[in-house]
Amino acid sequence: MLWLALHFPQLTLEALPLRQSPSVVTARGRVLAADPVAAAAGILPGHKLSTALGLLPGLRACERDPAREARALADLACWSGRFTPTVSLAPPAGLLLEIGGCRRLFGGIEAIVEAVRDGCRVQGWSVDWAVAPTPLGARWLAHAGAAASYESLAALQAALADLPCVVPDWPAEVVARLDAFGLRRLGELTAQPAASLRRRVGNGPVDDLLRARGELPDPQRAFVFPERFAAGLELPSRVEFAEGLAFAAQRLFAALAGWLQVRQMLLRAGTLRLTHDDGSSSMLPLRFGEPCGDEGRFMRLLREHLGRLQLVAPVEALSLVADEVVARPDASTGLFDQAVPGEGAAACIERLRARLGDDAVRSLAQHADHRPECASRSDDPAGIFAAKTASTATFGKPRPLWLLPAPQPLAERADGPHWHGPLQLVTRGERLESGWWDSGEASAVGDLRRDYFVARNGEGQWAWIFRDASGWYVHGVFA
Repeated sequence: MLWLALHFPQLTLEALPLRQSPSVVTARGRVLAADPVAAAAGILPGHKLSTALGLLPGLRACERDPAREARALADLACWSGRFTPTVSLAPPAGLLLEIGGCRRLFGGIEAIVEAVRDGCRVQGWSVDWAVAPTPLGARWLAHAGAAASYESLAALQAALADLPCVVPDWPAEVVARLDAFGLRRLGELTAQPAASLRRRVGNGPVDDLLRARGELPDPQRAFVFPERFAAGLELPSRVEFAEGLAFAAQRLFAALAGWLQVRQMLLRAGTLRLTHDDGSSSMLPLRFGEPCGDEGRFMRLLREHLGRLQLVAPVEALSLVADEVVARPDASTGLFDQAVPGEGAAACIERLRARLGDDAVRSLAQHADHRPECASRSDDPAGIFAAKTASTATFGKPRPLWLLPAPQPLAERADGPHWHGPLQLVTRGERLESGWWDSGEASAVGDLRRDYFVARNGEGQWAWIFRDASGWYVHGVFA
């Protein structure tokens, strides 16, 4: 196994909707994290709040919110599902991704790491990382900012030997005791007799070291992806224009895409809820022409909606719910290059409906009626893609792509009907006799008895013509 450990050093800060800068996050009167402006003023983690205020009088202090951090870490775990289904939480600010089985899918460890780092940057998360064969070893290296891959146990153990003995989860008294013994590096600790070391510092640190080095098993509890996706986000500042919501929504859609990947589902419809500063809320429904799971396509459709949305009041928070999901169909990878995902007809229809409104974009659907004028009807375009894998009824006879608004009479001469010259009949007659049930309605086509033929003229044009009691008519043209 191979583990990618992610450590989010600024999670306590970046999980909060900080509405002004400079800002710090505090707990029990001490600074836990400082934003760039506060850090530039010399404020460091561990400083007393009074000291920080003395360095920067205009500083805003926010109390740490562990519940918000836990929700942010869970959203990040959902997002990580796009890279691997095996994700574990490493609280308070870390994730573990088992990527050994996914390296070939992404084209190597470097490609996975680059994609993860790019995703974190786009969502606004600071991240340190490391790759190692053991989960605890990867965590320690990521926490130390290693930013490197150690794919063998020998390379991992050599890297761990250079780390200081100040590692996550070890009590301060253990670190102080090791320092009193003159042990400042994990390599020095490893060289000590295990039995005497256990008597001096206890079993916990020694077992941790053995697990990190791969000498003891270290099973991880897998993150359980929720059955239903729902996530929220409080904005760092009030947003007065709809276009400004796109960046904040990126985090929600990134988590949704990862959740869909792990659950092997596709999204057909979702709802983005906008909470306004006056306490009211509004809903932005998102419907897709065909089920999809691509974050980029989510964001393109959202931007189309936001481009025509007028906010009734400034927005303070967002929440996203996956209302309708369907199972991802099994499909084989194409042998040849395929079209760019998310750029087909369904995506085009989604964007047109977002711009023009649902009722302005319609499609033609088959209707069970033999009369050509009644064989198709206006329908919801989504129905085309929802039923595209189902078998469609056919009449068993050729039908033209283009029907005229109304049949046009043809001249008839001794050699037969004429349409841009004499017509040659190339098929036998097809009798259509139908519509007696609505012959009395003025708006209906009514009862008809026609014999249809495919015909060709001397210029190579193909037409669909018929003959009834009144004579010859052209009804359609073949492409």
